Amino acid sequence: MRGWILSRKSVRAVTAALMWAAAMVASAAEHHGRVTLNGLPLPGATVTATQGGKNLAAVTDLQGLYQFPSIDTGEWHLMVEMQGFRAVNATVTIPETTAAPSIEMQMLPLADLLASAKAVLPSAPLPALILPAEKSKAKIIDADVANAPAPAEPEGDADKSADGMLINGSSNNAATSKYSLAQAFGSRRAGSKSLYNGSLGFQLSASPFDARPYSITGLESPKASYTQFTGVATLGGPIRIPHLFYNGPNFFVAYQWTRNRDASTISGLVPTLDQRSGIVGGTPFDISPQAAALLALYPLPNLANSTSYNYQTQVLNGTHTDSLQSRIDKSIGRRDQVFGKLAVSSTRSDTESLFHFRDTIDTFGINSDANWSHRFPHQLFVETTFRFSRMRTTVTPYFANRANISGNAGIAGNLQDATNWGPPDLSFSSGISTLTDGVSAFDRNRTDGVGVSATWTHRHHTVTFGGDFRRQEFNQLQQANPRGSFTFTGAATGSDFQDFLTGVPDASKLAYGNADKYFRQSASDVFVTDDWRMRPELTVNVGVRWDYGAPVTELKGRLVNLDIAPDFSAVAPVIGYSPTGTLTQTRYPSSLVRPDFRKFQPRLGFAWRPLPAKPLVIRGGYGVYVDTSVYLSAAGNMAQQAPLSKSLSVSNSPTCLLTLANGFQDCSGTTSNTFAIDPNFRVGYAQTWRLSAQQDLPGSIVLTGTYLGSKGSDGLQEFLPNTYAPGATVVCAECPRGFLYRTSNGSSIRHAGELQVRRRLRSGLTATLDYLYAHSIDNDAYLGGGATTTYTSALDPYNTPSDTIAQNWQDLGAERSRSSFDQRHLLKFSFQYTSGTGIGGGTLMTGWRGRLLKQWTLAPQLSVGSGLPQTPIYLTTVPGTGFTGTIRPNRTAADLYVASNGYHLNAASFTAPTAGQWGTAGRYSIEGPSSVTLDSSLARTFKLRDPLSFDVRVDGTNVLNHVVFTGWNNITNSSTFGLPVAPKSMRSFELSGRLRF
Repeated sequence: MRGWILSRKSVRAVTAALMWAAAMVASAAEHHGRVTLNGLPLPGATVTATQGGKNLAAVTDLQGLYQFPSIDTGEWHLMVEMQGFRAVNATVTIPETTAAPSIEMQMLPLADLLASAKAVLPSAPLPALILPAEKSKAKIIDADVANAPAPAEPEGDADKSADGMLINGSSNNAATSKYSLAQAFGSRRAGSKSLYNGSLGFQLSASPFDARPYSITGLESPKASYTQFTGVATLGGPIRIPHLFYNGPNFFVAYQWTRNRDASTISGLVPTLDQRSGIVGGTPFDISPQAAALLALYPLPNLANSTSYNYQTQVLNGTHTDSLQSRIDKSIGRRDQVFGKLAVSSTRSDTESLFHFRDTIDTFGINSDANWSHRFPHQLFVETTFRFSRMRTTVTPYFANRANISGNAGIAGNLQDATNWGPPDLSFSSGISTLTDGVSAFDRNRTDGVGVSATWTHRHHTVTFGGDFRRQEFNQLQQANPRGSFTFTGAATGSDFQDFLTGVPDASKLAYGNADKYFRQSASDVFVTDDWRMRPELTVNVGVRWDYGAPVTELKGRLVNLDIAPDFSAVAPVIGYSPTGTLTQTRYPSSLVRPDFRKFQPRLGFAWRPLPAKPLVIRGGYGVYVDTSVYLSAAGNMAQQAPLSKSLSVSNSPTCLLTLANGFQDCSGTTSNTFAIDPNFRVGYAQTWRLSAQQDLPGSIVLTGTYLGSKGSDGLQEFLPNTYAPGATVVCAECPRGFLYRTSNGSSIRHAGELQVRRRLRSGLTATLDYLYAHSIDNDAYLGGGATTTYTSALDPYNTPSDTIAQNWQDLGAERSRSSFDQRHLLKFSFQYTSGTGIGGGTLMTGWRGRLLKQWTLAPQLSVGSGLPQTPIYLTTVPGTGFTGTIRPNRTAADLYVASNGYHLNAASFTAPTAGQWGTAGRYSIEGPSSVTLDSSLARTFKLRDPLSFDVRVDGTNVLNHVVFTGWNNITNSSTFGLPVAPKSMRSFELSGRLRF
């Protein structure tokens, strides 16, 4: 079935229909979960949440539930502990997008319990006891006979009773008797259930159970066949080697085997039959040999009467993964513990493009750590950690070692070694699909780290302090843009495709040279936090953290920045192995960027119950957070520049004639370097604050209102110096241009209000309704995105997203607009119900109905959100450079969202910018597609013959089969403006099962 499209008015209607319950919405920064033993609630377990230097603690109640009502967003490490049980570690991300987690505890192996019991057993020998006489005769047995083997204990319910005695028993019970019984701790006997536990599981998804991929063009293509399967096996328990050691370390090992294939439908605009014959606008033109060779790579159109896209195809992508995870831990005495983990993963994947180019990516990774913890007297606990990780990535593009497309087409000047064979990238302003392929790469990244943390408890204070140090290596063997790229805007003939046929590009870009790069970076942090229970009704958490990430260096000093004269009047390259500027005579560090040490981050939080006898709780906090990982993308750009590499970004002009045959040449007035960074670049930081009030209402209802704010400073900004608007008079013809400059003067501000209503778990039912209203503005390029930029894309400054580069380099204030993540409205509703719970829920149901209907857990989640903003782009070359996509159009009075059938934006709302002036349309002034998503799951655990159980779960994604688009085409001078870019996944189901033993 085809999905249905929800209009903007419908989104408002759905939101309004649910707003009556918005008085019941919860803080996104709340986390709760459940701790169980064999599926039953486990009260009294301690749950500790850790994030950096922050620690929170909670204790499970009679229902096994715990909660952290006020917890910062981000990734938290959970540790669940209880005497007699193995500690369980888990990781959660706040805010959560899934149902509350359920953590299953496991009892410690008997060997560990016996070891701890020896410390409490009486040291004096027990007196010899007389055994009962046999029926045939009476005799006295000496004490040695008391060591006779114990009789086997029957399985079943009696074994469960023994488990209870194992936890609650002591040495002063019948287990210490010598009446033909071996000494034991509690009432544990030989013949009880195994000390080892494990599982066998699977996850299965297949095309017959999934909906057909959505077609933007309306053409229903045949449904491709695919299967996604994951198998999992785990085993854990003590390591015992006869005659070597009995009480050995505990181990856990898990193996995962994944074989996935998935299908998707992609659409695009390709040259028509007339265009392929050289006819544009009814007039035939000669086709250059280079254009003819590249034109043959485009598929033929298969949608003759389409008014938008004229080509559609299905592609199959595959992923094969094998991963092994292991953990080992050992207690040494009562104060020491050593533990560690080792994870190994191998992934092989292939991706297919619109042109049916299939690139492959192979990765192999190792992640390990070793830990030692010691508990000192006087409530001091110390843990030390060593971490090691390594990741190898190999990218093989489709044409590598297969066909030299550029060379055979007669294109000169780009790199044509066999590993980088293929076509140059082609971009068209009219919306014709971009011709592109991947870049060959062989990367090896490594991280070594050490850390120490300590917790000291004294009266009402729990102080946590420590630090970490990491040394990171990024060893790359790849080129940035070896085959080059051409952009066609119609500047020569008035038609971008006619320019292509005649072999006249409007701009060209290229970057290749020293392929091997050895980046190095050190990072460290120090923190201290005090969790102070000032009064029974007031808790304060105060601390400070210092993070430092050193600027990235290259092992051989092969980084290139620009030494810049005042007002960008002149530039000259400066190299890492000789870091003295020839223009300013300034001495730079080998990283060419000065370090930023001044990033101290104070943090304060409190929880206050103003009326001790009332359920009202007020919580608040303030903190400063920095992003120290912004240097890697800059180093990637600096490593691929002249004079160490060949790099250029030029536009076609009478003084710089470009053709497809000879389009990669340096031109006077354009610097051969394409990137520069402020040597005094500062690390960005954000101040965040929050205030919330939580009130209990009748019916197990919790109402929470929250205000959240954040202010970003020293944000990353990018602009093109000495550029001018198309059609403007050149003010400084001799000034250098053609390079991107990165600095740190950006700022941002965000305010958000959140209302949540949550029904606590009762009678098997819990539910949450959450509404968020937020608004964020900035003039920042990435807002931390520089840290998440992958290395491959970071090496190519030409592929920098257009909405991150300022249009007018002399008016950066004009870039202040909505943030890229500014989702104004977000409504979430979720509930979880377990059948057969409570009197009304069928607890007393027995027989076959009880066995069939009880213990099923249903957990749907509904999310309704407004769209994310997009920037309108007028695709043309920035004069004097090879950059495109930074110029915006002029805004007209036409309604942007009143569009013709099939289009979602009105092209008449924008027009070309006035000659000599920059476009008037604002950055991020287009509202992107809204979203409505309903996911759900159904799960149950079946108790088999003890100790076996079987978990079964069905997960449904987008069960309404409602289409959600990734975004709109935002190039205003393209025929595809206002069309959807691509749909997200339609309805799919996944079946999973796990046999535990």
